[in-house]
Amino acid sequence: MKHSQHTKRSFFFTIATAGNVFGAVLALTLSCVLHGASDDSVPGRLLIKPRDGINESDLQQLLAAHGAQQHAVIQQINVRILHLPEVAREHVIEALQHHPNIEFVEADSLFESAVVPNDTYYSNEWHLQKIAAPTAWVTTWGSRSVVIAILDSGVDKSHPDLSSQLVPGWNFYDSNSDTSDVFGHGTLVAGAAGAASNNGTGVTSVAGGCRIMPIRVSDTNGYASASAISQGLTWAADKGVRVANLSFANVTKMSSINSAAQYFQSKGGVVIAAAGNDATFDSTPDNVNFVMVSATDTTDSLATFSNTGYNIDLAAPGVSILTTKLGGSYAWAGGTSLSAPIVAGVAALVISVNPSLTGPQVQDLLKANSDDLGAAGWDPSYGWGRVNAYKAVLAASGGPPTDTTPPSAAITSPSAGSVVSGTATISISATDNVGVTRVECYINGVLVGTSTTGLFSWNTTTCPNGSCDLQARAYDAAGNSGSSAVVNVTVQNPVADTTAPSVQLSSPTAGSTVSGTNNVTVGATDNVGVSKVEWYLNNTLMGSSASASASFAWNTTTYANGSYTLQTKAYDAAGNVGSSAMVSVTVQNSTLADTTAPTVQITSPAGGATVVKNTKVYVSAGDNVGVTRVDLLVDGQFYATSSSAAVVFSWNTLKLSRGAHTLQAVAYDAAANVGRSTLVTVYK
Repeated sequence: MKHSQHTKRSFFFTIATAGNVFGAVLALTLSCVLHGASDDSVPGRLLIKPRDGINESDLQQLLAAHGAQQHAVIQQINVRILHLPEVAREHVIEALQHHPNIEFVEADSLFESAVVPNDTYYSNEWHLQKIAAPTAWVTTWGSRSVVIAILDSGVDKSHPDLSSQLVPGWNFYDSNSDTSDVFGHGTLVAGAAGAASNNGTGVTSVAGGCRIMPIRVSDTNGYASASAISQGLTWAADKGVRVANLSFANVTKMSSINSAAQYFQSKGGVVIAAAGNDATFDSTPDNVNFVMVSATDTTDSLATFSNTGYNIDLAAPGVSILTTKLGGSYAWAGGTSLSAPIVAGVAALVISVNPSLTGPQVQDLLKANSDDLGAAGWDPSYGWGRVNAYKAVLAASGGPPTDTTPPSAAITSPSAGSVVSGTATISISATDNVGVTRVECYINGVLVGTSTTGLFSWNTTTCPNGSCDLQARAYDAAGNSGSSAVVNVTVQNPVADTTAPSVQLSSPTAGSTVSGTNNVTVGATDNVGVSKVEWYLNNTLMGSSASASASFAWNTTTYANGSYTLQTKAYDAAGNVGSSAMVSVTVQNSTLADTTAPTVQITSPAGGATVVKNTKVYVSAGDNVGVTRVDLLVDGQFYATSSSAAVVFSWNTLKLSRGAHTLQAVAYDAAANVGRSTLVTVYK
């Protein structure tokens, strides 16, 4: 099957073939690398560096408060070696790493030798040392469950450094399962990414512990169609492949391939692509579905043939790369076709140590942990930098961060010199080369809040009126921090109201004699405003008003003749309370005989109603002097009594016969006058 739409090959031709000159056994070379596991540390020992300016006495008091003793000082860098109980180590690290006077705190970690493979030609593979692969291998050679799809001209399945690495693939050019290499390019690419390593022969690859899936998409001249590449990517994604390598130029410009790469990434994978070897600038915007790789040489300079452009994400070695060759031998090759599989191998190592990472997360991790070359930060030649296998693997496995660039922070609101009151919002803008993890807000040097959004609600009433300094501090995942400029504002809140209202009882006057209905007159004032006034009789609240001046009616006839005390209180909005002086008065009402009987009525149930087992009988009574008792009669017989003028009787009709029954209420006053309600007939 032939394909009309071709994608240009990104391959710089083989320079030379490796021969027996590399047959000598490699000399053992040891270099040191920090082991990622937290258990590889000296028990009961920490390293800390105090910030400049801290008083030595204060520092020693801080250490003693955490049970730590200073054992020695590395004077040149002011790093202190501490001894403390092992059980307290993690707690002390947590406490000191957030202390404003401590620049850093860390366990005194142990180191071990980097891995040196025993492959015959390892000493000639300069690019592995350049990307720190040997130190990455201390953590992982790669997982056998992680597969790298090589979409190319096929792979030599009989090659001694590849035969044990291959899993079944597919031939999308001829639509069959034969993935034999028909051009030679795919075997070169596969060897750089995942040739068998540390097996005593041949070359060492970046991810020798991972496996290779050969997917043939090209013809015998090395040209591949967009349709074949798109089919290969989606097929590999459905097979659970996590890394795909495309050593073809211009693949990101095809919508079909872009859609396939997006699908591959949605399945948890990452697609690595070669930038091309035409030494041209590509103005195509960056495509988040690919990691586009340029080529570097032994001096970390951009290879003369490498394309550059806005779409470059990373750089990797691409000059004189020793790799596997079709026919079972080995050869040096160059081009971004070799740079891409080197990055693909690093991506496979990253996924091996942290399979939970998504495709975009793998991309971000590779970029954030690269070695920055060229202009600071991203640039169109090296992207975010030359790939670093050790840093990437260490970061993926939760090791110490490699990012050393602090975030920047600025307080955007309130502005310097502004006046604030009440509840104000402090807005902080923070940026970082990788990402800001948290922002802290300081008021007059004191930490008042931590946020991931940069917004803080500030109750300015907690600060005294006057000048106030605001400052922000931003942190990234690597623990780097950056502080904003100090913003000075003026706090101006109303002075708290602590003055109680004054209140007077103007009527009745002290010592007066009252009878009948009298007016209790109250007047109050306050420096801000009166919110409520109350009046009390013998210390019992009798009434209240929201007005500063009020008059309350007092029916003295409901009280026995004698002496009574009156008082008023006034309140303001701040909760301050003012009280008047006590006023004593005498109640003296007429002693003529009371001959007026109370009035009383049954308000419920109504006449003719049908009653249930437990029926509520509502009675209301009144009298010119006062009701002393109310009785309830059922069928003319006493049933219950109450001393209240408004009473609710509970009437149990369970034992009553069916038919009509009468209810009547009888009210009494202190003069023994009696009032009766009308009869109410109900039915059971």
